[in-house]
Amino acid sequence: MKDHVVAIGASAGGVPALQKLLASLPADFNAPLLIVMHLSPTEPSHLAEILQAVSRMPVKAAQGEALKRGTVYVAVPDHHLLIEGDRVRLSRGPRESRSRPAIDVLLRSAAVNYGPRAIGVILTGALDDGTAGLWAIKDKGGIAIAQLPAEAEFPSMPLSAIQHVAVDHVLRIGQMADVLGELVRTVPQNTPEAGKDDPLLIETRIALEDRALDAGVRRLGTTSFYTCPECHGSLVEIREGTIKRYRCHTGHAYSERALTQDGLGKIEMSAWSIIAHLEELKVLLEDMQQSSGALGTGAAVANYAQRVQQIDDLLTQMRAVAQHQAFDQLRDDDGLAEKSSPRLGVLR
Repeated sequence: MKDHVVAIGASAGGVPALQKLLASLPADFNAPLLIVMHLSPTEPSHLAEILQAVSRMPVKAAQGEALKRGTVYVAVPDHHLLIEGDRVRLSRGPRESRSRPAIDVLLRSAAVNYGPRAIGVILTGALDDGTAGLWAIKDKGGIAIAQLPAEAEFPSMPLSAIQHVAVDHVLRIGQMADVLGELVRTVPQNTPEAGKDDPLLIETRIALEDRALDAGVRRLGTTSFYTCPECHGSLVEIREGTIKRYRCHTGHAYSERALTQDGLGKIEMSAWSIIAHLEELKVLLEDMQQSSGALGTGAAVANYAQRVQQIDDLLTQMRAVAQHQAFDQLRDDDGLAEKSSPRLGVLR
């Protein structure tokens, strides 16, 4: 019979939260723990070493090994961390909400493989990664835990989880060790095997690098109005309780909030692209104006001067759009809070 498994997701502000949690757990903790934090894909991560310094359990960067109770497995850069059977798996499957590793991927795989034995924990972080994964754990009979939003440095992730999932426990970090210890000591229930058409299994297979089309992505929902920001494929709309999210036929996945943030970024980039083209056109017209002046064609000079002025007016308007604080106001409160920390290799 399988042990329980504890799958933990954190993002912005997550390092001190994880340090506090692991420092409070005993060396003989009766389950494996797996941790996903949003990591920079291009920088080495020292998160395992940082957490090992405070943990009484061994902490290791996940490599693809058999799960052992009382061991902490930490995601590595540019790889999803999943569970397959009783083993850790790493993959470079499609990114979810622009993240790899993604919290939803870990929690979803825990739900599929451990069912009622899965315990999902969502800590501090921006936006809403982890909400869909925590929903999956509850859907399979597992336990859902969220950090008290008022305590979280960035409350968006736990708050989203609480809003959309029937969370079993909303706790301060200092309360989690006792609750987790009690939960993993209970007699685990049998885990029903997921059928091949189970949507959660389909999405887990996609994260494990199966081709999304072959895995059955079109069976996950209905074709939406939107296209994937990464590959421009059509997005399937997936509904889970009050959660609405999207996945394309190549496998990329987005929550509604992540799709919104990506769209705003594209609009801002487009505004700067327009500015670049307008400035090139302005320089060209100024050159033509100067050439006409040298030829003594006054009417042409006046015409080019008028067009240059029109472009200047457009540039003023486009710069106001590109630099306007409205972009920041339209973004989620802490949606831009994650910035790369080279020393940690995490996004904080």
